[in-house]
Amino acid sequence: MLTIWGRANSVNVHKVLWCCDELSLEYERIDAGMQFGRNNEPDYLTMNPMGKVPTLVDGDFTLWESNSIIRYLAMQYGSHHALYPADPKQRASVDRWLDWSLSTLQPAERGLFLGYIRTPLEKRDMAQLAAYASECEKLWRVMDAHLKGRDYLEANTFTLADIVIAAFARRWFGIDELHRPVLPDLERWYAKQAARPGFQRYLAPALT
Repeated sequence: MLTIWGRANSVNVHKVLWCCDELSLEYERIDAGMQFGRNNEPDYLTMNPMGKVPTLVDGDFTLWESNSIIRYLAMQYGSHHALYPADPKQRASVDRWLDWSLSTLQPAERGLFLGYIRTPLEKRDMAQLAAYASECEKLWRVMDAHLKGRDYLEANTFTLADIVIAAFARRWFGIDELHRPVLPDLERWYAKQAARPGFQRYLAPALT
């Protein structure tokens, strides 16, 4: 059985749990990070010297970095599954969004999420939050344009790219205080992904 170390309210853990759901994989999840601690203890740092979550243990194999974990799971346990297409062009297109999420989207949205969800109202820097929101809006407009006429990000089917980007879209659409522009294709795509059982199980609960 797989072991996944990481708290249930981490966006990066969400990706891994949702991927397991899509592949019908059984696992044990162990709370780690933030209020649960564990991630700075020597035994954890032996597995993951970054001290972050999630960490995957599969027998004698240990892996960290959430996007690497879901790629591994799809290749190891879903080699004939559409989650990670075998065609080089389709796979590269999926990988593009996984890389974009780390290089561009997550850095932009992190401050917005932390500022609204994990910062008390009286301590919020509203000018800074407005700047974060403006940057995120630009990125979601790019996504909205890409999704025109599409039900999924790539390959005309549900892939790892949809898992990863929908996990961050959950934050964008879940912050009630935001004044979001109308982005119809993004909203249509998001509603479709949000209806999947894995999303409902792991991402639908309130942001914390």
